[in-house]
Amino acid sequence: MAVPPLSASGAYSAISRLGVRGDAASTAATQGTQGTQGAGGSFAGMVRDVASQAIGSMHQAEQASVRAVSGQGGDLNNVVMAVANAEVTLQTAVAVRDRVIQAYMDIVRMPI
Repeated sequence: MAVPPLSASGAYSAISRLGVRGDAASTAATQGTQGTQGAGGSFAGMVRDVASQAIGSMHQAEQASVRAVSGQGGDLNNVVMAVANAEVTLQTAVAVRDRVIQAYMDIVRMPI
């Protein structure tokens, strides 16, 4: 099941609005948060780190595509690999989101 490009850009925008960035500052902030939580880190820190990596992957694919379109991209294989990597990352994020929502709905439906 392929994700349409408009859905990918919408997901990218939604993650960006959350304030999660795929750059060094975000990684440093995440590591600082995990350092205060102990060796195991926190669940929120882990989620923040995974979201940062996903955004970084999408940024790399976007930059490779722009370089290829402008004629500065050297190898088309690198562009295809970057876009495929971003697509897999997005599909994984959507699958995890769907599973989390399903788990929440199962909890809500539990009898007390």
